Amino acid sequence: MPYSEDEFLMISGLQHLAFCPRQCALIHMEQAWSENVLTALGEVMHERVHTAGAESRSDVRIVRGLKLKSARLGLTGVADVVEFHKVSPETSDNCNAAPSVCQGVKLPKRSGLWVPYPVEYKHGKPKPDNCDAVQLCAQAICLEEAFNVQLTSGALFYGQSRQRVVVELTPELRRETESLALQFHQLISSGVIPPPVLQKRCQNCSMVDVCLPSAGGNVQQWVDSMVEKNLKERIS
Repeated sequence: MPYSEDEFLMISGLQHLAFCPRQCALIHMEQAWSENVLTALGEVMHERVHTAGAESRSDVRIVRGLKLKSARLGLTGVADVVEFHKVSPETSDNCNAAPSVCQGVKLPKRSGLWVPYPVEYKHGKPKPDNCDAVQLCAQAICLEEAFNVQLTSGALFYGQSRQRVVVELTPELRRETESLALQFHQLISSGVIPPPVLQKRCQNCSMVDVCLPSAGGNVQQWVDSMVEKNLKERIS
């Protein structure tokens, strides 16, 4: 059963949930956010991408800041970049003969058919897990709903490494994305913030001073430990 628009959650929340359920809850339930150098640089990158406007390069039409939504997943957001790749004349002829197998869409004031291709920008470098890929996959699903097409791939662009990584939209990735979307809705509906779990990745998380993983999430315990540490440093 599709979600109503007042139930929609942010697509970016899937990346937060895949990275850390507690981080996701703090951001999307408590509206808590803390900047560090990495998140600040990421915000600058996204701002530049979204405000650059649309452009055309040969057989590619580039649209920035496209609003997205999926009633099936109950998600909404804004795509950094959606490239529309022009379909070859041979493929267009096949589409006209058999519209059911066509994967292209028509664009205003442009001839032929075009295939949507989402590109998500990240400041850092490729990660060992799928937390970025599921965010991209959710964007692709939104585009599929909007244009009634079936997409096969998209891309992640990493600013630190200047690397563009192609992401295949496999059945496994789609299932993972759909599962995370359901978990995201369940998490928000529960109103319960998961307890902190101290991990190696915590040291680079901008939310570390809000989450307090080293203190088990206990603010008073953290304050006491900081006071004790300060006293020891003064005495020594």
